[in-house]
Amino acid sequence: MPRTSPPISVQLKRVVPSRWDCLALVLVLLGLLFLAETSRQLLQPLSGLQATPLSLDPSDLPMYAARTTLRMLAAMAFSLLFTFTFATWAAKSARAERILIPMLDILQSVPILGFISVTVVFFMALAPGRVLGAEFAAIFAIFTSQAWNMAFSFYQSLRTVPHELTEAARCFQLSPWMRFWRLEVPFAMPGLVWNMMMSMSGGWFFVVASESISVGSTAVTLPGVGSYIALAIAHQDFNAIGWAIVAMAAVILTYDQLLFRPLVAWSDRFRSDQERHTPPPRSWVLTVLRRSRIVRNLRRALHKHGPRISVARPRVLEVRGLPLRLQDTAWTGIAAALALLLIWYVIHVVRSELAWQDVFGVVALGLVTMVRVFVLIALATLVWVPVGVWIGLRPRAAQISQPIAQFLAAFPANLMFPIAVSAIVAWHLNADVWLSPLMILGTQWYILFNVIAGATTLPRDMQDAAANLQVTGWLWWRRVALPAVLPYYVTGAITASGGSWNAAIVAEAVSWGPTHLSAHGIGSYIAQATSDGDFHRIVLGIAIMAGFVVLLNRVFWRPMYHYVERRCRLD
Repeated sequence: MPRTSPPISVQLKRVVPSRWDCLALVLVLLGLLFLAETSRQLLQPLSGLQATPLSLDPSDLPMYAARTTLRMLAAMAFSLLFTFTFATWAAKSARAERILIPMLDILQSVPILGFISVTVVFFMALAPGRVLGAEFAAIFAIFTSQAWNMAFSFYQSLRTVPHELTEAARCFQLSPWMRFWRLEVPFAMPGLVWNMMMSMSGGWFFVVASESISVGSTAVTLPGVGSYIALAIAHQDFNAIGWAIVAMAAVILTYDQLLFRPLVAWSDRFRSDQERHTPPPRSWVLTVLRRSRIVRNLRRALHKHGPRISVARPRVLEVRGLPLRLQDTAWTGIAAALALLLIWYVIHVVRSELAWQDVFGVVALGLVTMVRVFVLIALATLVWVPVGVWIGLRPRAAQISQPIAQFLAAFPANLMFPIAVSAIVAWHLNADVWLSPLMILGTQWYILFNVIAGATTLPRDMQDAAANLQVTGWLWWRRVALPAVLPYYVTGAITASGGSWNAAIVAEAVSWGPTHLSAHGIGSYIAQATSDGDFHRIVLGIAIMAGFVVLLNRVFWRPMYHYVERRCRLD
């Protein structure tokens, strides 16, 4: 029979764009406009920043907020690339894990001011005399506040993939590349998305330091919300601080709607619990993209004509002919040699420029900061673990609290300086005690976000079984809730601990106009050394802080992590 053409109405429907196509086109055009407007000044000379100094005029805040958002999104892209390579390599190779995870501990322990002080000259040299070099330095600084949390989360997920899923992948004879993208990444995606939100918010916490770069004689101020806040604090302008808070809230709400809410709704498809008792999370942006015919055809074309990539399982470099035990010894020797070289450098700096009394004094300051970190992490655990479980088991509550938690997590400690300084001075309070809460202000949310992510993965049949058996109270927490969220909590607690050490630099030395307060601790020591441009004391402070964080991770957090991993494998 001859093929009949479809009716004219059907043909027109295929050609004429639908309302979903129009909405998708508007979103794409807005994204292109955002990129064009925020990147057009990247290649201008640095002298242009001095010709147009930063202003506290609220009408300039939209452009400042757009520039800050571009830096944070760029840092997020590099953090994802780092996560998918570094964390995967550490999770899949036992030999690589022995080097990469301690390296990650060290990187997490290095404060953001340490990264800036060491790398600012390098990044400025990449684009001499151009704003682009300073932008590189700012993006890298924000990257260091985002990447470690995401890498730990992804590493934890890869190490706790259920045994039955691994067996299913083996039965289907999936290649390492397909198993990575079809099994491991989807399994890790719910927790990774929540940690991406936390990392994005954590970037706001250090955005002041990343946009107002001041190391010794090098001072660069990039247009952005962070530099706007720093200028408002210097001028004691409460109105400007209020406008900065409004701008932050608007930006967080925008990227929550356009980026993270679609990701949460999309990643819900990878939940291991497929039995639905509650409506899944929704996103109008994801709905637009799914129903747009243009986007659907483009996706099909990319899938059909895109490159076929086949990548082998990442593994540490192996030397043929050498036994594996000998290769392990060689890798361990290389790592030990690098550590000894670093220790020798620090000792050389101390002997040539400082005295051993300086070292003992910084160690004592580190002990003071360590006590603050332990107390604050314990208090945050008691508060946010129950709240995170309650939110994670209620998808509707998770959707409502998501933007609120992002805003609270993004709230920079610098915005609390007026309240903290005024209260301490007015009531003659002890700065060593009352500046401490600023350390946990931005890092406590690592615990909350990770516990929420863990609670969302709790299978519904387990919840129903506990309800049918009338398991309630402390028994329910001990047998149902805590075992489910414990791997996620440990990941959040490790990152919150490292983040609190970083936040000590901001929280232990605060200022409001001409009033300066400082608490005893290694954070205020590094902040003062950075302000003075004293490179040797910066190195000493960073080395001792890194030593504290690595020692705590090795002695306390890592044994707890391996205990949780063994429990997950047994279950």
